[in-house]
Amino acid sequence: MSTGDEQSRVVLRILRTDRSELASVVNRLGMRGKMDLEPVVTATKAILEEVRGKGDEALLALTERFDQARLTVADLPVGEAEISMALDQVDIGLLDILRQAAENISKFHQAQRPVDVDIDGKISLINRPLAKVGVYVPGGTAPLPSSVLMNIIPARAAGVEKIIMCTPPRADSSIDPVILAAAFIAGADEIYRIGGAQAIAAMAYGTRTIPKVDKITGPGNIYVNTAKRLVFGQVDIDMFAGPSEILIIADETADSSYVAADLLSQAEHDVLASALLVTTSEQLAEAVVSETARRAALLPRKHIIARSLNDFGAVLLVPDLATAVEFANELAPEHLELMVAEPDDLLPRIRNAGAIFVGSYSPEPLGDYFAGTNHVLPTSGTARFFSPLNTGDFIKKINLIRYTREDLAKDWRAIAEFAEAENLRAHAESVRVRFGADQLAGL
Repeated sequence: MSTGDEQSRVVLRILRTDRSELASVVNRLGMRGKMDLEPVVTATKAILEEVRGKGDEALLALTERFDQARLTVADLPVGEAEISMALDQVDIGLLDILRQAAENISKFHQAQRPVDVDIDGKISLINRPLAKVGVYVPGGTAPLPSSVLMNIIPARAAGVEKIIMCTPPRADSSIDPVILAAAFIAGADEIYRIGGAQAIAAMAYGTRTIPKVDKITGPGNIYVNTAKRLVFGQVDIDMFAGPSEILIIADETADSSYVAADLLSQAEHDVLASALLVTTSEQLAEAVVSETARRAALLPRKHIIARSLNDFGAVLLVPDLATAVEFANELAPEHLELMVAEPDDLLPRIRNAGAIFVGSYSPEPLGDYFAGTNHVLPTSGTARFFSPLNTGDFIKKINLIRYTREDLAKDWRAIAEFAEAENLRAHAESVRVRFGADQLAGL
């Protein structure tokens, strides 16, 4: 029988690799979380259908079943008095930090507002914010006010008309005050004490109490993420989230304590989290292995860290930084740190990453909380084609066509011929009729 100490002991492996072995590491990491989801999908579909059919009644029953909180319909909305009380309960210093972070996030996302495009007054691309957005914030053992800020503020910067937030209640029906404080600071319009897949269903389909939205964003457990996938198409969603990950590229100039601390910052998220170091320095590799084990033993989530690092962590020794960059592009990590003497030499060659942290004084938690960039990032290799959550995600684009008779006169014959090539005669006649060339006239 293994002891608790053995279960929390970190054994970070050093792999001396070539290009082919790096590819196998990518494939192995791609299998994280690829469990049999059929039972989860079946259970989630049942929850979605229950809420779709019974509305608020289902929400109350499901909340009692999963959160052990007995609510009435009148309890679902969080009122101003409860928000005011939460603001009084949160430490004033933490409130100030939340406000500073919110200001940084808002400034960055306000700068992303897109501009309309116009070509000769004839064709345009115009931008319109979504009308209603739903933000999900999980409960669990630790409150996540950072997720509140990162999801609500971009929507607010985009000009979304109404932002609602759902978060699960505790057994006594309360919500963690710091979550409510963050929602107030970020600018949520409505807050509801409802969690899990049932919250996703409520926002996707609407109930008598909770409005139907156009898009749902925010993190959650496997049932929440499955629910988001299942309602995609009914509403838009942010992205398909997977386990957290960090890749650090480092050379002999890197500080082993910094590297170890940053690896651990991701490993403590989840047993499926991945923390990798790719380095050209054997001395650094050995120092990081030792320092990671030492630091892990002192952390409160050491059992989670041990499973994460032992299963999905590694130190990869590569012959040169070019190989390290190739590996990063193939892995397409959520977080990529560059702890090398000349990071700007590598930056132009990096194509795939959710967020890049440049230099020894840009640790990953800086992006999680305070810098202003969004921490909702593509995972599991999807940084090859997905982007971080941004203001544009809450804005839809509409094509605008404005031709005069003179404009169309130059092109109608070409349009008609094009339509005929596709055997779409009515399309061709639509332009011909405007110039007296209607081939159906008199028939």
